[in-house]
Amino acid sequence: MARPVTREVKLKNGFYLELRRRGEHKGMKIWRESKVQIDMAIRRYENTYDVHYFGEVMNGKVVK
Repeated sequence: MARPVTREVKLKNGFYLELRRRGEHKGMKIWRESKVQIDMAIRRYENTYDVHYFGEVMNGKVVK
């Protein structure tokens, strides 16, 4: 068994959303460069996954 991660995860600048299977608590994060691309990804995955939009990340922090 491997050691758990002790460092904080650094997110790239851009837009993020999380895809979860229906009823699951954990999912995978999807990164896109622009708002237009993230809107297309939301439309693509909304039929098969629960889509949670995080927003824009700048310098490792979520911008409101």
